[in-house]
Amino acid sequence: MTQSARIALSLMMIVLLAGCSSAEWAHPTKSKDQFTLDYNKCQGDALRDPKLQQGIQLLTIQATERCVQKMGWRLVEKE
Repeated sequence: MTQSARIALSLMMIVLLAGCSSAEWAHPTKSKDQFTLDYNKCQGDALRDPKLQQGIQLLTIQATERCVQKMGWRLVEKE
C-alpha cells in the first residue's frame, strides 16, 4: 500500500469516526474510567500482533474494538 493510499484511508477513518460521535462505549458492570484502561490494553495487544504491524491503522482499530467487545463493552447510542 502506498503512502498516499494510507493517508486516504486514515482520512476516511477519521470522517467515519466523527460521524459516530453520538455513540459511546458502555459496560454493564464497569465504569467509564475503566474503558480507557481496557481500550489501552487491547490496543497494546493489537500493536504487538505481527500481522497488524504492517501500518494499516484500520486493522489495528478493528482488532482493538473486537478485543474491547470481548471484554463486555458495547457501543450504544447516547441518550
